[in-house]
Order: sequence, then C-alpha cells, then structure tokens
Amino acid sequence: MLSMKSYTPAVALAIGQTTCLRIHRFAERFGVPDEVEIWLKMEWANPGGSVKDRPALAIVESAISTGSITEGKTLIDSTSGNTGISYAMLGAAWGFPVEIVLPGSASEERKRILRIFGARIIESDPLEG
Repeated sequence: MLSMKSYTPAVALAIGQTTCLRIHRFAERFGVPDEVEIWLKMEWANPGGSVKDRPALAIVESAISTGSITEGKTLIDSTSGNTGISYAMLGAAWGFPVEIVLPGSASEERKRILRIFGARIIESDPLEG
C-alpha cells in the first residue's frame, strides 16, 4: 500500500471543484437590481454530495500530515449527517478504516451508503443523545 502522505486520491482532488451558477430568475423575481449578481456554489456536486466534504477533507488531510491517521489506525466520529459519509468515502479512497457512531434512527439509505464505503456503523440510542 502506498503511504497516505505520498499521494492524494482523485476523489479528494475533486472536493471543492464545484461549479458556480448565476441565478437570474431568482434576482428578477425578488426585484434585485440588474447591477447585483447572485451566484450559487453547487456544493451538492461534491463527490460525497455535500458541502461537508470540505471540512472532512481538511480534517483527514491534517490527520495524515501530522501522523494521527496511519496504517493500523481508525478514524472514529459520531455523526448523523453527511460528514460521516465524507469520512467513509475518504477512508475508502485512502485505505484507512472508518467507524461511525450513528443514531439508530438514521435512515437505512444513510446506513447503506456508509457500508458501501466500508465504514463500520455503531448505532447509538437516538433518545440518549
């Protein structure tokens, strides 16, 4: 296996490379003057489908560069959201294990996505926080 520090997977390079889209009709509909432009950054176009790919990538890159994530170590996080999917995706790309503590009430779709990326899911009681 390559050293995690020696390369960056393509999926990580794609994070943040999302398109900007000018919104014309929204501005017209709400009476925004013509000299004001409204642009939308299409963060849902990140590989993990969320703006949460950005902070997850920053955390993973920092952990790799400081040696906090190395071969034999596992990234563990408690989340019910998209950050866990981002961690799982990055773990699959770099080759480190990911465990996500997830409320038992999380959707089956979310659990399937995490498992597809190879994350281990630890379900917590949703009523206990």
